[in-house]
Amino acid sequence: MHKLNREADETPGILRISLDAKARIKVGPFSRGGYSRQHKDGIDHDFDPDVVLGLFGFLLPEHDDTHFYFTKSKITADFIVDAIESLWSELKQTRKIHTLVLNMDNGPENNSHRTQFIKRIVDFAYSNSLHVRLGYYPPYHSKYNPIERVWGRLENHWNGELLDSEEKVLGLASTMTWKGNTPTIEMVEGNYNTGAKLTKTEMQKYEQRISRHPKLGKYFVDINPLRA
Repeated sequence: MHKLNREADETPGILRISLDAKARIKVGPFSRGGYSRQHKDGIDHDFDPDVVLGLFGFLLPEHDDTHFYFTKSKITADFIVDAIESLWSELKQTRKIHTLVLNMDNGPENNSHRTQFIKRIVDFAYSNSLHVRLGYYPPYHSKYNPIERVWGRLENHWNGELLDSEEKVLGLASTMTWKGNTPTIEMVEGNYNTGAKLTKTEMQKYEQRISRHPKLGKYFVDINPLRA
């Protein structure tokens, strides 16, 4: 992983993106285990939140840019790739990029054997004629994924606040700074259903369009439509 990341950071035309979901955010007058800066008592149990928000984030380590995508729905393989597509439509306007390197954890919705994720990310790469390299951190090493440090900063930023409305959550998130930069914020509408998957026959077709590391095929996947 260190070799993959170093090459990405040092080579023009390659952009590295760290991505992951944050723990779901329960919206309501909850104390969150700390003291309120609002001088307002919070409830110490959160069994019945007003709404639960999912948050998926991207960090561009070499540029210190952060991008947050919120949803009231589930963060599924389709949601993740939709967010990648949305981010890419923005990035390609200002950067000349031929390769994306994605740093990820091997989570249930985006691991390299999650058929719907592989289908969507391969289709994304081919439709954009874009080389995409997937690099996964091994179990118990997710703390090395750079986006995890962003989540720590966000928690410190809104610690002591009662996250009692969607507007409050998005507003506080938009004012967090990461090395002097504030994130872009987007609320993704619509419903994402779990359970989408390919048959073995369908997946075989996609496996033919990717390359896996000969020894660490679970952790390093190459999608290069330019060589197809």
